[in-house]
Amino acid sequence: MFDQGWTDGLPVVPPTEVRVARMLEGTTRDPKEVVSLVPPNLNECTVEKVAVNAVLAGCRPEYLPIVLASVEAICSDEFNMHGVLATTMSVGPILVVNGPLTSEIGMNSGINVLGHGNRANSSIGRAVQLVVRNMGGGAPGGIDRATLGHMGKQGFCFAEDEAGSPWTSLAEDRGLSPDLTAVTAFCGEGPRLVLDQRSRSPESLTRMLAEALIGSVSPRMVMGLDAMLVISPEHMSRYRDAGWDRTRFTEEISPLLAIDANRIVIGAGGIEEGIPEELAGLTIPKFRPGGLLVVHAGGPAGLFSAVIGGWLNGPAGSEPVTKEVVP
Repeated sequence: MFDQGWTDGLPVVPPTEVRVARMLEGTTRDPKEVVSLVPPNLNECTVEKVAVNAVLAGCRPEYLPIVLASVEAICSDEFNMHGVLATTMSVGPILVVNGPLTSEIGMNSGINVLGHGNRANSSIGRAVQLVVRNMGGGAPGGIDRATLGHMGKQGFCFAEDEAGSPWTSLAEDRGLSPDLTAVTAFCGEGPRLVLDQRSRSPESLTRMLAEALIGSVSPRMVMGLDAMLVISPEHMSRYRDAGWDRTRFTEEISPLLAIDANRIVIGAGGIEEGIPEELAGLTIPKFRPGGLLVVHAGGPAGLFSAVIGGWLNGPAGSEPVTKEVVP
């Protein structure tokens, strides 16, 4: 199967007829239903073909509905998977799952949440990437032109810790009911740790998180990208103890994400990279309105959070997409 180009470089589970049939028991959807046209080749991908790749990736049947919703999300025009593949930036789909199904199938939202070791997290993200490779032709060195890439492109999927959060979830913030299971696809780079072991007030921690966010991708890249902020339980306790909700946090951090254009124009500080000189004198927001996605996840100990920088976000690039998971 490696010689046929069907794998991501790691061993796979052979998708025999029996295994694929068993995988299809995880959904009520018709195996012949077309889920999407998969970029870059825009080949039709059925529920059955997604199941084949889920077997290859090592999924269990109960994971299949999340894999199907994830494929629909990244193959939408808004997400623009073709552009995500073709860019030389080191970005790929990052999948955040919310809702009751996450606990039912044992997804990880705690210790090592952005890493390895959980079958559901690892295999769901991997299955989606294999669909792009095997059904769409999106293999590295072909249409995938990433200069460096990152290990998340092997598969990057995790659950939000909703039970431990005092805030509404990411899916709720994006308009879905908390009773539903949903997946949000975000185009991003690898995670970058934010260390803050001293802040005891939400005001201080918010300033620290804002500094880290301003540096995402490039301190001189503004307005054209989104970001995801993963707040750990110990950091979230600062906001819980102070009674801050998600709205209050957004209101407080937004002004801190405004940048003096004089500091980042071309040539400022002896750096030739920068924004056009005619923007000097302005104050420019780092992100688009609503361009900061905030998620609560991580282990119970450790004063670390993480920033995941985006790509070119918006109509000209990739929009985050949230899809309901259908059984």
